[in-house]
Amino acid sequence: MHVLVTGGAGFIGCHLTRRLLAEGHRVTIMDNFFRASRQSLADVRDHSLLTIYEGDIRRYADFEKLPSGIEMVYHLAAQSNVMGAVSGLDYSFETNVGGTFNALKFARERSVRRFVFASSRESYGEAEYIPVDENHPLNSKNAYGASKLCGERYCAVFNQTYGLDVFTVRLANVYGRGDSNRVIPIFIDKALRGETLTIYGGKQLIDFIGVDTVTDVFMEIMTHEGSSEAVNVGSGRGTTLFDLAEEILKLSGSASTLEVLPAREVEVVRFVADTKRFRKIFRTVLPENPLSLLPQMIHDEKKSGK
Repeated sequence: MHVLVTGGAGFIGCHLTRRLLAEGHRVTIMDNFFRASRQSLADVRDHSLLTIYEGDIRRYADFEKLPSGIEMVYHLAAQSNVMGAVSGLDYSFETNVGGTFNALKFARERSVRRFVFASSRESYGEAEYIPVDENHPLNSKNAYGASKLCGERYCAVFNQTYGLDVFTVRLANVYGRGDSNRVIPIFIDKALRGETLTIYGGKQLIDFIGVDTVTDVFMEIMTHEGSSEAVNVGSGRGTTLFDLAEEILKLSGSASTLEVLPAREVEVVRFVADTKRFRKIFRTVLPENPLSLLPQMIHDEKKSGK
C-alpha cells in the first residue's frame, strides 16, 4: 500500500514509518521539521520505498505536490506539546486545526481508502471520573486540547458529509525511544546528569503508553473493517509523577532529588483511559507494566554518553 504519514519524522511518526517500510509498504512522509530532527530517519533515509518530502501542512499547496497513488493517510503532524501550544497559539491553531482540514481535504480529493487521525486525551479536559471512557464530556482545558477537538469535529464532518473513511484515536501520554521535551525524557536526562527533577503540583495521575504499542495499533488499523468511533489508546493504568520519578531514579542509579513547584493551570491533572472499546476493536495486547520501556530508554541514554 502507498501510505502518507504527516509528521513522519516526528517521535511517533518515525516509529510508524520504520514499521511500514519493514512490512513492505511504500511510504511518503511530509514534515516541516519544526520539532522533528532531520536525523530521526537517518537509518532508513535511502530506503527504496521511502520518500521524504519537506512540506508544511498549513499550506495546501504543499499537499498538491505529493505523488499520486496514495491510498491511506496517517495524520500525525501537529503542535503536540501542551505548553508549546500555549506559548505559540497561532502556530498551534494553524497547524492542528487548519493543517488537519488541509489533510482531510487532500484525502477526499485523492479518494484515499482511509484517514487515521491522531487525537489526544487532552480533548476530554479534566476528568470528571476515572477511568475516562469515550462518552466522557469533551471539555478541553487548554489550547492543545481545543485544537485536537476541532480536528476531531472536522474528521466527523468529512466522514458524514463526504463519506471519507476516518479512524480517530485519542492517544494517552505516548513515550519511548526518540521522544524529547516531555516528562519522561526530561526526567531521564536530569536523573543521568544528577540534576533536580521538577514536579509541578504533584497531584498528576497519568496514563503512559509505549510507542511500540501505539505503532502496533496503527498497523492494525490498516486492515480493520470499517470506520470507528473515536477510541482511547492508553494503558488503562495510572502512574503518579512521584512514582514515575522514583522508578527512573531507581533504574538509573541516580542521586537526584525532587523539587515540587506550583501546578501549571493549563495542564490536565488526572487521566486514565477506559480501554473497554479498545479491547473490543483491537487484537493488540496492552502491557501489564505501562513503564516497561523505561529500562531500555535509560540504557540508550547512558550509552549515548549522557
